[in-house]
Amino acid sequence: MNFPADLKYTKDHEWIRVDGNVAYIGITDYAQGELGEIVFVDITTEGEVVAKEEVFGTIEAVKTVSDLFMPVSGEVIEANSELDDKPELVNEDVYGNGWLIKISISDPSELDELLSAAEYEQLIAK
Repeated sequence: MNFPADLKYTKDHEWIRVDGNVAYIGITDYAQGELGEIVFVDITTEGEVVAKEEVFGTIEAVKTVSDLFMPVSGEVIEANSELDDKPELVNEDVYGNGWLIKISISDPSELDELLSAAEYEQLIAK
């Protein structure tokens, strides 16, 4: 499994890549592996401000549907429209073209509460 060191992670298996006040959010390599084949991504919060740890959408695999949780508070400024036709991008390129949403961060201090790659690896090793 791959956990890039330049990302932050949540205990709910989301990652966040921060670029200034904007961030991309997706699910981790571990999460997509556990879910299996992704068949649908439903982002219902585009244009909304969503608080940290609130649900911003769902992801559906052949076996199950899982909620997606915000790593930090912010406005959902874009959902990855490529996933409408190709939800399998989450499986194929989880940290690249498989991103889920782009947000404008409301409270940058919340980033300090997230896990590093090493801390996330320890979490899933348990």
